Parts: sequence; structure tokens; C-alpha cells
Amino acid sequence: MSRARVDALIRLHLAVGVSLSVVCTLMPAGLWHDVLYTFISFGCVAMMVVGIRRHRPPASLGWWVVTAGIVVWAAADVLWAVYNWILHISPFPSPADALYLISYMVIAAGFWCFVRARRGEGDREGFTDAAIFTVGSVLVSWVLLMRPGLESAGESATERVLAAAYPLGDLLMLALLVRLLTTTGSRTPAFRWLVAGNALLLVADCAYQYTSMTETYTGGLITLPWLLSYVCFSTAALHPSMRRLTDIGSGETDPQFTRGRLLALTLASLVAPGTLLLQLALGLRVEAWAVGLSSVVLFLLVVWRMSGLLRRLDEQASRLADLARTDALTNLPNRRTSDAELERLQTRARAEGSPLCVAVLDLDRFKSFNDTFGHQAGDSLLVAASAAWKAHLDAVGAGAGPDRSVMLGRWGGEEFVVLLLGHDLPAAATLIDSLRPTTPAGQTFSAGVSGWDGLESAGEVFARADAALYAAKAGGRDQVRVADPPGPRSGEAPAPKVQPGAAAATEPVT
Repeated sequence: MSRARVDALIRLHLAVGVSLSVVCTLMPAGLWHDVLYTFISFGCVAMMVVGIRRHRPPASLGWWVVTAGIVVWAAADVLWAVYNWILHISPFPSPADALYLISYMVIAAGFWCFVRARRGEGDREGFTDAAIFTVGSVLVSWVLLMRPGLESAGESATERVLAAAYPLGDLLMLALLVRLLTTTGSRTPAFRWLVAGNALLLVADCAYQYTSMTETYTGGLITLPWLLSYVCFSTAALHPSMRRLTDIGSGETDPQFTRGRLLALTLASLVAPGTLLLQLALGLRVEAWAVGLSSVVLFLLVVWRMSGLLRRLDEQASRLADLARTDALTNLPNRRTSDAELERLQTRARAEGSPLCVAVLDLDRFKSFNDTFGHQAGDSLLVAASAAWKAHLDAVGAGAGPDRSVMLGRWGGEEFVVLLLGHDLPAAATLIDSLRPTTPAGQTFSAGVSGWDGLESAGEVFARADAALYAAKAGGRDQVRVADPPGPRSGEAPAPKVQPGAAAATEPVT
């Protein structure tokens, strides 16, 4: 079926469903009222089946379970109508009550399937947010529904259990609804219709329970949100976007802490003190234990939520620090990190009297390689070369001892830097030369190596290595050149060398 025909079917379904729901609400209570009510409810169930079978969503289990829950709810409505209008009895409790309670659990199970499919079962922040909102709702339900219901239920244990079971069923569905809202993922039209259906069902159910404590239920406006909930559930299943209900969304894997969520959590956290203040102001019965216990639980949940936020901030700060220190392509230390490490090693070399050398490596004819094979192949060469060089340097330096260290970093483009602490100039040049056979894809590199004289700045010792690199390129590439020693500074004698034997290692290593 084309998209236009699907849209037309949805519009027709909404028009018919809403119109019949309004007509049913305005009809006086009676057999024909309940016949129309049953027609609407099971007609919407049929539309849900049509939508699921037509669109075949990847995670169909949740849709089928929710549909089964709606069927059980509608069957309970039918059974209640049979008792009332055909058998002319009103048993309480009755099998209809059992069906209603079962439907709560089944619909909630369907929503849990959606939560899991949207990868929400391991989401600590989303679970905590849902728990905060649910605890606040439990207090409101206790004050408005559960306690008054228990007091008006009489002495029968079964009646008292049911008086508490119905509000608990609503709270279960509310908890799963909020949990679904706190998952990350696409907010498709089907998602919004599904949420609306659950919300309308809860509104009607709570209104019915509150009304039943003071008067006999005779239909009226409370019927409308019940019927519209059926229409919303079926519209969600008919909409093509129901296939994308379990999509994670635009690359998001973490729940977003928006202002709307912050406002909702703030209001939920204020439910307990707000309830207490309202009861005191109106001279109502103070629910001290309920308010006290919910306040403790809410406080602990908020602390837990804050610890999660702090943990996430620490992780994000750590990731940002890694990004600032690391080259994104090769995962090697970047230029900024290499600069800082060279200055740190200079301080250590001066304190320990250890030799320190700097090598600069440059892949030969890298631009031609890129032009011939493409930039993606060039990136792959950079990654493979850096990995091969690092593996070789790590293997050679594995048993070198604590007084030696070797760090490979990416300076930029096809240029790399190697910092060698504890290696004199001949040893450093030999080690860099040993990297040549490990270079992948038959490629070669040129390199320049300089030894620090104990007085040069980081920029000066690197500049001499860079000059030696360009000398190696000018001399035919695929070789390692040792930099000339630094000349004497004006007004002072030549500085003594930190590395023994460094002055002799000025010939090219080929």
C-alpha cells in the first residue's frame, strides 16, 4: 500500500474513531451504549493487528504484547457489561476485576519490551529518573486513591486487596510509560500515539477510581479518554513510523539531560514537601509516614542521580582530554602532547644526567601515494606505519629498564616524531634505522636525529632534527641522517654534551 493510501487510512480511522467515541460518551448508559463501546474497542484492536501485520516492525514482540493487553482490557469491559445489562448483577470482586488487573501487567510488559528494544535496560540515568517520578506518583496515589479506597473498602480482605491493586496497576503502567519516555531514540508519530494512548488510559482509570469512592459510576465524560486511548493505540500501530519505534535515533547512545527533564524531576522531587504543606494549609489529615518515607527515597534517588551526572561529567572530561592529547587517526600522541613530553624529558634528562635524542620521520613521496591510491589509502598507510613502528619500538624497549623510554608521536601530515631518553646519538640513530624494514606497503621514510646538548630549548633540538630530515630527503630519501651538533652561542664556550660519544655520530646511517 502506498504512503498516500496509508495516510488516508489513518485519517479515516481517526475521524471514525473519535466521532464514535464522542457519540458513545454522549449516549445514556445502557445496553446500546456498551454495544457501541465494545464495537469501538475491538475495532481498534483489529486495526492494531492490521498495522502490525502490514508494517512488520523489527521488534514486533512489544506491539503484540500491548495488543494482547488491550484485548484483555476490552474483554473485561465486555464481561462487566454482561454482568450489568444481561445478568443484572454487580458482583465485586468478579472475574472482570481479574481481567483488568491482568491487563495492567500485560500492557506494562509490552512497554518494557519497547524499553529494552530501545536499549534502555542498562540506562542508569533513565532508570533513576523514572524511579524519581514514580515515587512522587506513589505518594499522590496513596493520598488520593489508595488510602481512601482502603478506608471505604469495608472489612473484606479481597475488597481491600482490590482497592490497593487497581492504583498499583496504574502506577506500574505509569512507571513503564515514564521509563519509555526516558529512553533515547526517535520520537516518531507512532511513539507519540503510543504514549498518548497509555496516558489517556491512566487518566480515565484514575478518574474512575476516584469517582467510585464517592458515587456510583454511570459513564459520562470519564468514558471518553478510555475510548480515545483505544483509538491512540490503534493509530500508533497503523502508522508506518511504528517500524522505527525501536531506533536509537541520530547517533545518540546516551540520554540527554534537557531542561524539560530537569523541570519534571524538580516537580517530582517537590511532591513530598508540597503534599505536606498542602495538607497543613488546608487542615487535612497529615500523611506523616507516607510523606517521610517518600522524602527519604526521593532524597536518595536524587543523590544517586547527581552521582551519575558527576560520573558522566568525569567521563566526558576524560574523553575531551584524550582527544586533546591524541591524534584522531593513529591514536598516537599528537603534536601538543609531543611538545609537552619533550620538555618533560628535558627536565628529567638534566636531573638524571641521561642522554636525550629527538628523531623526525617523514614518509617518502606520500603525496604521490595519495594521488595514486586515494586519500583513504593514504590514511590507511599512516595508520599501518605508525602501528608497525610503535610495535617495533615497544618490543625493542621492553627490557630497556626504567632509565630509558621511547615515545612515538604524530607531528602532522606524514611526519612523525620519536623521543628517546637514555639513548645516546649513535644508539638512537641505529634504533630509528631499524624501523625502515617494518614500514608497510613497500614504502620508505627519511629521518633526521639530533641529540640534546643539555642547554637547547625544545624547539632548537627539534629544528636540528628537522634540518637533518631534509638533508636525508635531499640526499636521495630512504635514509637516516644525524644532525650536526649545535654551534657555540655568542659570548660563550661550546656547551658540554650530555651524551657520551654524540660528537662522533655525525655521519649518515644508511
